[in-house]
Amino acid sequence: MRTFDCEILVLGAGPAGLSAALAAARCGKSVIVLDDNPHPGGQIWRDGPQVSLPPRALRLRQAVAEQPGITLLNGARLIARPAPHSVVFETADTCGAIRWQRLILCCGARELSLPFPGWTLPGVTGAGGLQAQIKHGLPLNSERVVIAGSGPLLLAVASTVKRAGGNIVAIIEQAPVSALARFAAGLWRWPEKLLQLGELFPAHYRPASQVIHARGDAHLQSVTVRHGGKNQEIACDRLAIGYGLVPNLEPGLIFGCVTENQAIRVDASQRTSVEDIYAAGECTGFGGSELALAEGEIAGYMAADNPGKSEKAIAARTRWQHFAQALHATFALPESLKDVITADTLLCRCEDVRCGDVQNTESWQAAKLASRCGMGACQGKTCATSARWLYGWPLPHPREPLSPARIDTLIHLAKPEG
Repeated sequence: MRTFDCEILVLGAGPAGLSAALAAARCGKSVIVLDDNPHPGGQIWRDGPQVSLPPRALRLRQAVAEQPGITLLNGARLIARPAPHSVVFETADTCGAIRWQRLILCCGARELSLPFPGWTLPGVTGAGGLQAQIKHGLPLNSERVVIAGSGPLLLAVASTVKRAGGNIVAIIEQAPVSALARFAAGLWRWPEKLLQLGELFPAHYRPASQVIHARGDAHLQSVTVRHGGKNQEIACDRLAIGYGLVPNLEPGLIFGCVTENQAIRVDASQRTSVEDIYAAGECTGFGGSELALAEGEIAGYMAADNPGKSEKAIAARTRWQHFAQALHATFALPESLKDVITADTLLCRCEDVRCGDVQNTESWQAAKLASRCGMGACQGKTCATSARWLYGWPLPHPREPLSPARIDTLIHLAKPEG
C-alpha cells in the first residue's frame, strides 16, 4: 500500500471536482483528485470511443493535466475513512491511503429509478445508463427506443441515442404541459440553455405521461404508457428510465457532514458543517454542469484560503442557482407516480425482493433485517434510494467499507494508525 500526502484532497473528477482542483492548484496548493472512473469528467463528461466532448470539458481537462500541482488518481474507489484526515482507496490492482489537510467533496449524483411492473426486463436500463453504454461503444442499429421519466436528461439521452443510430419512438415526460410552458417561457434568462433546448428538442415528446408497465418474454418488447387516464401500448426494443438525480451523500455522511433536503449542506463559501471539509456540485443539490463548475471553483479558492479570487464564480453561482430552482419546480415528482407499483413489483433487483416484502417496514435497516434487500452487487445504491422516495424512510447512515473491498485492503484498515 502506498500513502500519499496533500494539502487538498478532491473526491470526484466531474465538473465540480476538476474546477475545484484547478482553482486550488493555481493558489499553489498540492492537490490530489480521487475518482472511480477511468478518465476525468464524471458522468456528464464521460469519455469513450463514441464520445465528442464539449469544448469546455476539453479545455478544463487540458488545464488540469498541465497543472503540476494536481495528481489525478483515476479508477480508484473510496473505501473508508480510517482517521479524521485520511482516506483509504482501492484500484484494480492495489490499495492506498491519502492524508489531507482540507477536503472538497465533489461526489456527484446518481439516477433515481422508480420501480414499476417489468422494469427488470433485459432491455430496460437507466437513462444515464444507456447513455454511458453508448459512449462506451454500444451500437443501436435502428433499435426502437423509448426514453421515459422526468427532467432535461431525457432530451440529452435522446440526442445521444439518435447519434448512435437508434430510432426514438417516444419520450415520456411526467411533468405537465403547464409546468413545461412556464419553464420554457423563463429560459430567456439563460440564452445558452434556450439554444441547447432548441437543438435537443425532438419529435415524439409526450408530457404528462408515465410508463406503467414493460412487457416481454426474454427481452423487452413493448411498454404501456398512461396519459390522461388512457393507456397505450408502444412496441420498442429498449426503454431508458430516469426520474432525475439524487446526490451521492455517503462520502459526506461518513465524515459527519450535515445534510439538508437530501443533499450535503454548505454555506456561502461551500463549507460543510465539518471543519476543513467543503462540498460542491451535485452532492450539494442538482443544478447542472454550469452550477457545478462555479461551486467547484469557489470551493477550491476557499479551501486554498484565497477567497478574493472567487468573486466571478460567486456571481455565476447565483445565476445558475436560479436555473436550478426553475428545474426543481418544473420537474418535481408527484405522489401519483407511486400508483403503478404493486406488491409483486421488484424493488431490489440484485436479490429479487418485492415491494410487498418491505412496504410495511419503517426504515431501510428494518427492511434489510426482514429481507435481503440491498445486499447485492450495488449494496443498496439503487433500491435504497428508490425506497426512500417511495416510503419516506429516513436517510440511512452508510457503513464502511463504502464499496466491496479486497481482503488486503480490509487488513490494512484493521491496523491501527501510527
